[in-house]
Amino acid sequence: MKSKIKNKEYDLFNSLSDEWWNENGKFKILHQIRPIRIKYIIDQINNKNLKNLDILDLGCGGGLVSESLSRLGGNVTGIDFVKKNIEVAKYHSIKKKLKIIYKHEDIENFKINKKYDIIIMYEILEHLNDWRYLLKNIIRNLNSNGTIIISTINRNIFSRFTAIFLAENVLRWIPQGTHFYDKLIKPEEIIDLMKKNNFELKNLKGLTFNPVEMRWLLSDFTKVNYFCSFQKSN
Repeated sequence: MKSKIKNKEYDLFNSLSDEWWNENGKFKILHQIRPIRIKYIIDQINNKNLKNLDILDLGCGGGLVSESLSRLGGNVTGIDFVKKNIEVAKYHSIKKKLKIIYKHEDIENFKINKKYDIIIMYEILEHLNDWRYLLKNIIRNLNSNGTIIISTINRNIFSRFTAIFLAENVLRWIPQGTHFYDKLIKPEEIIDLMKKNNFELKNLKGLTFNPVEMRWLLSDFTKVNYFCSFQKSN
């Protein structure tokens, strides 16, 4: 099933699917920030053990985050709109003897009946034609005391210069054509939609690169990349 996500984006991710587990390949940055991504998840559930928690990794790609969460004891389901990504993820998880459920679905239109304790959407909303529609629907699949965790890119002049022009065209940190400026999302847009659907913001953090120490870290600077988490309002 081919997603309604723009064909250019689908074709790009499809062509890169064999790169997922190459730590020095096209997804090198994702390997570098994987510990930060996992730490953010753990922090949002107050450092509780992931054992026996049902986790949905929506837009799982080749399974980088899914595998880390599975190793920590989570019952992980990974869903992606690129079939080759799912094939790579399945193969790698079997090779590592991990029990992860992987599904190829049209992220914008799929339906699932199961409820999850944690729903993760890392770097997927900015690739959708209608991210609001997805969020409104996916919150139905969250347990009453569950947590939704999102990472995406802010929309402003600074992010346009750094996340697209510099990162894609100059530094080549990520493949050209990965992001489209008009599809980037301001934090307040997500916060407003979630508030209207009875969810409250739990945490908002930025992801920044320290050129002196040559490493990525969480910060209060959210003008470019940012993480946010939400829980149902009481």
